[in-house]
Amino acid sequence: MAGRKSWEAATPIYNAVILMKIINRPTWWVILLFVPIVNLIMFLVIWVETIRSYGKNTLLDTFLVVCSLGLYVAYLNYFSMDLSYINKRSLKPKTSIGEWISSMLFAIVVATIVHTYLVQPYVIPSSSLEKTLLVGDFLFVSKINYGARIPLTTIAFPMVHDTIPVINCKSYLFNDAISKKETSWFNKFQLPYLRLPGFQRIKRNDLVVFNQPADTLLDMSNFHPNRNYYKPIDKKTNLIKRCVGLPGDTLSIINGYVFINNKKSILPKNARLQFAYFVETKGGKLTPKYMYERFGVTDWFGEIKPSLYYFKSLTNKAVKKLLKNPNVVAANRDMVQMETIVQKVFPYSGAYKNTVNQFEAVYIPKAGRTIQLNKGILPLYKRVIEEYEHNELKLKGNQIFINGKEAKTYTFKQDYYWMMGDNRDNSIDSRFWGFVPFDHIIGKPVLIWFSWNKNEKGIIKKIRWKRLLTSVEGSSKSYFIYFAILTLAYLGYTAFRRNRK
Repeated sequence: MAGRKSWEAATPIYNAVILMKIINRPTWWVILLFVPIVNLIMFLVIWVETIRSYGKNTLLDTFLVVCSLGLYVAYLNYFSMDLSYINKRSLKPKTSIGEWISSMLFAIVVATIVHTYLVQPYVIPSSSLEKTLLVGDFLFVSKINYGARIPLTTIAFPMVHDTIPVINCKSYLFNDAISKKETSWFNKFQLPYLRLPGFQRIKRNDLVVFNQPADTLLDMSNFHPNRNYYKPIDKKTNLIKRCVGLPGDTLSIINGYVFINNKKSILPKNARLQFAYFVETKGGKLTPKYMYERFGVTDWFGEIKPSLYYFKSLTNKAVKKLLKNPNVVAANRDMVQMETIVQKVFPYSGAYKNTVNQFEAVYIPKAGRTIQLNKGILPLYKRVIEEYEHNELKLKGNQIFINGKEAKTYTFKQDYYWMMGDNRDNSIDSRFWGFVPFDHIIGKPVLIWFSWNKNEKGIIKKIRWKRLLTSVEGSSKSYFIYFAILTLAYLGYTAFRRNRK
């Protein structure tokens, strides 16, 4: 009907080029059909454009082609008698609603490309980096620094993570039951891991956004789900921590401080370590309001017995200031309670007496490096070999078998990292789940564009004005005033030109 040959429709890729000519759209749109996530939206756009090329411009036609997932096109082809191809049709929508829909779809496509491959917004939900990054900080996370990861989950709702807001249902097509992980047809739509080239490597003490590697929770606020949920890598919970250990490093923790290759790690100037403390007073009460206003304490604390308080998180600066208070007798780090948490941290083996503050030296895997395997060291790398690098591992006595063959060595396939929060005694991090694979890395936080303080009263005070448009790492200077001046100047200039015309 559009004057094209039948063989053109049967030629892969070329048929998409021809379709763009039929609907009078640019041929580069074909590229978008092969971009994961974006292509799902493009299919909707092309279905709508196709029926409009044959005079079907009503809101009902648009509704039917979208809701039928394109089957309405086939219906019109075989059963409609009044179709006629409109050559070189006007691309301007016939109605205001049609124009609104076209603009909205275009905006969604652009936003999805930016969100998936360039920059992603992120909000700080917890206090694991408190005093460095604050709860309520809204960040822009660059995906191009380390290289944007191509989405592994191809059928998913755009611009949301694992849950669709309001209706609170799963946003992607995947069977997350372990018994169905390898057999479900839903899981056949997963793409293999692929990452675009980046322009820098992760450096020691960089802040990094990544997918929590051991995430088997349906909801991160519920630590007791009815079962384990085995999510695709790109749908695991997003976290932000400090990368304290790089591939090839040997890392240990002594009294809560990180040592790399037997040397104490030096944190950046803007990092603020926090530890748990017992604070003894002369009887005067320490209230949340007083501690927040005078010492900036935002994490939980409480009086565990008369005149003795337990603080989950205090900076060294806050402790020194507290000790100058005539009501405070002493402030001592909680080493005893933390030392009793044995076998609750990585690698969850009785052979290792690790705690959150004392951690035996561990080698962080690097791609291409080979280690000697034995029964003693296996707990450290069992998850790497099985879960992250997809091998079948069995232990028979003292013998280790990988993919059915006895193995005395193992060569790692990808790089791994060790992530920790600056809030050392109030952070779930690599001390609990171990290494973070490179294929779980999302990006680098670069800008705090907004910050909201829920502890203050009134909208004006709740906004942390000094943190607006500040760099995540580096100068804490806010560029908001410059942004506001430029915006006002642009609006004034635009209004001036409009009035002159």
